[in-house]
Amino acid sequence: MKKNISDRYEPESVEKKWRDTWEQKQAFSPSPQSQNGNFSIVIPPPNVTGFLHIGHALNHTIQDIIIRLERKKGKSTVWIPGMDHAGIATQMVVERELAKEGAKRTDFTREDFIKKVWDWKAHSGGQITNQQRLLGESVDWNKARFTFDDGLSKAVIKVFKNLYDDGLIYRGERIINWCPVSKTAISDIEVEYKEKHGKLYHIKYPFVDGSGFAIVATTRPETMFGDVAVCANPNDTRYSKLAGKSIQLPLTNRQIPLLMDSFVEQEFGSGLVKITPAHDLNDFEAGQRLGLKPVLIMNLDGSLNELCGEYAGLDRFEARKKVVADLEKLGLIDKIENHTHAVGHNTRGGAVIEPLLSTQWFVNITPLAKPAIEVVKSGRVEFIPKMWEKTYFEWMENIKDWCISRQLWWGHRIPAYYLNDGTMVVAESLEEAIQEFTKLGKKVQAEDIKQDEDVLDTWFSSGLWAFSVYGWPEKTEDLKKFYPNSILVTGFDIIFFWVARMIMFGLRFMDDVPFHKVLIHGLVRDKDGKKFSKSLGNVVDPLDMIAKYGTDSFRFFLAAVLPEGKDIIFDESRLDGYRSFCNKIWNSTRFITMNLADDFKPQPINKDELEPSDEWILSRFDLTLEKYEKAYSNYHFFEMAQVIYEFIWGDLCDWYIELVKPRIYGKSTEVSSNTAKDVLVSVLTKAMGLLNPFMPFITEEIHSLFSDNLLATESFPECFAKDFDRNSTSTTYWKASSGLAKTELMIEIINKIRAMRAELSVKPDKKCKVILKSADSIVAEIVETESTYIMQLAKAESIELISNYTPDKSDAIGPFSKGEIALPLSGILDFAKEKERLSKELNQLDEEIYKIDKKLSNPGFLEKAKADVVDKEKQKMQVLQDKKDVIKNAIERLGN
Repeated sequence: MKKNISDRYEPESVEKKWRDTWEQKQAFSPSPQSQNGNFSIVIPPPNVTGFLHIGHALNHTIQDIIIRLERKKGKSTVWIPGMDHAGIATQMVVERELAKEGAKRTDFTREDFIKKVWDWKAHSGGQITNQQRLLGESVDWNKARFTFDDGLSKAVIKVFKNLYDDGLIYRGERIINWCPVSKTAISDIEVEYKEKHGKLYHIKYPFVDGSGFAIVATTRPETMFGDVAVCANPNDTRYSKLAGKSIQLPLTNRQIPLLMDSFVEQEFGSGLVKITPAHDLNDFEAGQRLGLKPVLIMNLDGSLNELCGEYAGLDRFEARKKVVADLEKLGLIDKIENHTHAVGHNTRGGAVIEPLLSTQWFVNITPLAKPAIEVVKSGRVEFIPKMWEKTYFEWMENIKDWCISRQLWWGHRIPAYYLNDGTMVVAESLEEAIQEFTKLGKKVQAEDIKQDEDVLDTWFSSGLWAFSVYGWPEKTEDLKKFYPNSILVTGFDIIFFWVARMIMFGLRFMDDVPFHKVLIHGLVRDKDGKKFSKSLGNVVDPLDMIAKYGTDSFRFFLAAVLPEGKDIIFDESRLDGYRSFCNKIWNSTRFITMNLADDFKPQPINKDELEPSDEWILSRFDLTLEKYEKAYSNYHFFEMAQVIYEFIWGDLCDWYIELVKPRIYGKSTEVSSNTAKDVLVSVLTKAMGLLNPFMPFITEEIHSLFSDNLLATESFPECFAKDFDRNSTSTTYWKASSGLAKTELMIEIINKIRAMRAELSVKPDKKCKVILKSADSIVAEIVETESTYIMQLAKAESIELISNYTPDKSDAIGPFSKGEIALPLSGILDFAKEKERLSKELNQLDEEIYKIDKKLSNPGFLEKAKADVVDKEKQKMQVLQDKKDVIKNAIERLGN
């Protein structure tokens, strides 16, 4: 028995001790073999540039709870950590570092710049992994992977070539989303559409024959230099006779035709639209149908090019102002309207996206999407909560080809190789490219070959993460053992970016799903329901919370406030409460250890020596365990946290420890005292086993007082009923116990006395008599054998059982399940004064209730306020109503 437990719980020193111990002992490496099966999770790889934010903390805490529980259940577990090379994000970070030195990327060769990125990663990147250690994550750090390490890079190139050889990757000219700030293409799902208040410009396009104007409405007048036609709907009788007429394109010396195409909406504007195939997807498709050649009028930095005459070199937004001003001078603006429309922005950095005709690499994604839809429909992949399946299906069933090329230097370079004559091959290496060119009859040397300049979208390599981390394309033992993964835990915001692509790639290259379950959690928001954002100044740094409250309190908070599939509201005051929970556990443990002999060794509990309160706490643990496991089967972490919190704080600390103090202090037989100690230690250590996945540090420290084994790798605790009867269940075993009813009833009586005293504001130092009016035999037994406990815990002067008691006017009367409780309060309470105080409080409550009721009765408030704001007001109302009922009851008691 180790008794070196400090007066106060000091999280920092305890946490460091166990982090180091776990790593030294490689506690989280998978066991070679297990009869209970395998369990694997791959971590959503955070960016190498990243720092631990509140979303990471939530996501990783959930995964850690799961993997710790499955490890305790005897499975061979692995949780793979790692980082994403984060192409554009990393390149931007390094470019900003260079800018501080007065340099830019283009001052270096590609090879030298990439070397600088690797240097940056070695010295500054990957800080998030150290922060993950602070969170207590039970990953196997020996298996950490990086999406740009040699093994994963090999997998990426192999997948690209396979898809290219099968016709599923192609290079083509299409409208893409171009970011003029980062100067790269981005995929459709990396574009965020925001409602913007802008202008709709109605421009007069003169007919060449002088017969009038074609009036065209546009939000981007600067793109008119790329117009190749004006279009009307063939069913629009206003324009059917004008088909083929020539139009003078304003501000240019070009003429364009008026054509017909069914994609034009007759009701929008004048019913005429300008066709700009190089700068709009719909126009590009219409141009292909109509045989129109695109005209690209924009540079890659968002400025207009040489085809725009005097406007060349102007930024697109400056050009817009000048174009509109010049058109107004020429009398070619019919009208300008205020107009709200959705404008695409880059999700990284927020720059306005420019649709642009460009030659890029694409994945023909539809053939990959079809089987990925089917495995979710058939249940081979299960989304939890199920509602997210609808979101998945909607996107997958309307999926478009994926633009995978990026105009960056940092990333997996596209394995396409070119000769000066335009011949191209795709190969896994330069050596293989030479062989491919040779097969085509080209005699070449390495210096004759040029590799494609572009790199792959970061999400391409991330999409292989579920199997590449285990060594694919090699047939490794880990791949055989742990794929498919058991579960994926992620936020709903990357279902499209990542989850869908992993399912598609897993089915394609492993012929199996990448995971059986996808557990989707919500976002963490501030107390007003807003997303955390630097611009809003509401960001919470998890490291600050860990430093202030301790890791265990922070982790427990994240789990305890996590409703299924919904967002979390961050309330720091809850963290303070969970720090108090840690202190409660610590102080209770100190009390227990201080009352144990130095040579104390826990003994198996003898069921024949149990007293009623012992049976009660053991049964309460078993019930808690039952609820805990049921909640876990549904991944209801908040319920798991709630039941273990209530058991430890309420049942164990507030009740059982108080009930057995007289026995521990030697006011009973030696057998009774020893039984109480054995039960205390057994219940405490089993409770720590349940709490351990949530609070790994404090529980490991407490467990070490009684055992030399690591709690992190100890088996999951069994119910006490199994200790006494292997063939029984907790429900059937405890049902036969006579002591439970007695202890439950005693606790009910104590709670009722406490509530009556609190209602009437009886001061703690005022002890009063307690009279139980009941004819029940168990009540009689309690008064005879347990009155000492009741008097101590309910602050009673005495306790009597009088079955035919007639209450006095000064008595407070309250019902309990077997009768009534009377508290004679004459001389203890000033009835008139207390009634006056309570009446004032009741009036104040009525005023508060009136204000909230007025708000909730206002249709304007209900329409405009967010749902969570309305819910908060309703909750406030309920709390006030409950409080009002309590005070009314108290006044009634005083009145009687």
